[in-house]
Amino acid sequence: MNEFRLPDLGEGIHEGELLKWYVKVGDEIKEDEPLCDVETDKAAVTIPSPFTGKVIALNGNVGDTLHLDEVIAVVGADGDVAVAQAAPAKEAKVEVASAPATVAATVATPAIAAPAAGGNGTRAIAAPATRRLAREMDLDINVIKGSGPAGRVTADDVLRYNDSPASPAEIGTAVDSSAEAVGTGNIDFSNASIPFFEVAKLPDFEQFGPVEREPVRSIRRKVAILTTSSTIIVPHVAHMDECDVTDLDSLRQKQNELSRGSDAPKLTLMPFVVRAVSSMLKKYPMFNASLDPHRQEIIYKKYYNVGFAADTPRGLIVPVIKDSDRKSIRDIAAEILTLAGKGRDGTIDAAEMRNGTFSITNVGPIGGTGMVATINYPEVAILGMGRVQEKPVVRDGEIVIRKMLPLSLAFDHRVADGAQAAHFTTDLIALLSDPDRLLLDS
Repeated sequence: MNEFRLPDLGEGIHEGELLKWYVKVGDEIKEDEPLCDVETDKAAVTIPSPFTGKVIALNGNVGDTLHLDEVIAVVGADGDVAVAQAAPAKEAKVEVASAPATVAATVATPAIAAPAAGGNGTRAIAAPATRRLAREMDLDINVIKGSGPAGRVTADDVLRYNDSPASPAEIGTAVDSSAEAVGTGNIDFSNASIPFFEVAKLPDFEQFGPVEREPVRSIRRKVAILTTSSTIIVPHVAHMDECDVTDLDSLRQKQNELSRGSDAPKLTLMPFVVRAVSSMLKKYPMFNASLDPHRQEIIYKKYYNVGFAADTPRGLIVPVIKDSDRKSIRDIAAEILTLAGKGRDGTIDAAEMRNGTFSITNVGPIGGTGMVATINYPEVAILGMGRVQEKPVVRDGEIVIRKMLPLSLAFDHRVADGAQAAHFTTDLIALLSDPDRLLLDS
């Protein structure tokens, strides 16, 4: 028999959601034929079989979370099925292999697969969905007493365990180990819980009318986790203003007209804003930082990687322009175009959405006079852009029509103050309002 373990799906990716099995138990499969589709928070992946033979076991149902190096399938010759069923207690000699994953351009409709085998020894017996719930609640499922058949841990067991207060000994141990790990033994973490915070039980919506339920999966689940964490951890404050981009937009249109028919990427306002923000981050380093709450230190980053929010068919992603302070506006425009395209077709690499230091989100092409975005934690600030509109404004005592861009800077008040946010935004507006200065600065 040959065990097949979930292969490496990309740098920093340790799990994926099972979308589809291409085979069922008893089917014949050849080496390099598709075995299953797995979706990470970055892309959909088709995993081929590294073996030729009969499918003996498929470990996982559609919707389950599969983990790196976890056995997901067993493939063998015809006789292996009988041996595996007749002598389950006998440990079989297996060959372990993993196969490279390839990015799928499209995601097929999920199909039902065989359930995963139960654990043994000190490992808790639980369904993959229950294990995922425990992980998301940061609980060790192996210490939870199961109420199901043969001691199986159920989702209700996990929820009850999470709601039960921890013993003083458990709290003390956690505090001591945390303090020792980061060298902050003189800091008291014993009252670190959030007062008055609890998740209220939802009403029975079915009693009011028909409903439809949809699992929170892949990118949507990742977004839910990150935005919840950011909202709870970070004290958000927003500073809002308007920027006159009349001259900048004229320059943009002129450059697009001059480059018509060439390979040069079409310019939007975004690359100009990315370049201007990169300059401001050098002048105001507190917005290019992160806060280490355990060591109680502000980490000032000496590199400048500006991310931009991109709407894709699979959900929100934030590709990152690395070293944006060293790139020309044309180079930034080309990179935005490339990364956004890869995000839409599901081929973007995880490394291309990592290590950002500041983010920008632009709802202008869709509509809206302004917005307050959620900070992309552990970053400390995000710039929101609204729709450019022609407005009457006063210039030198006269009313003139100008193109105005709404801006909102959401920032972490633990790291920066309102005055610093106002200075940052004011200087950013001055740079964007003067294209000649922006080009010289670039």
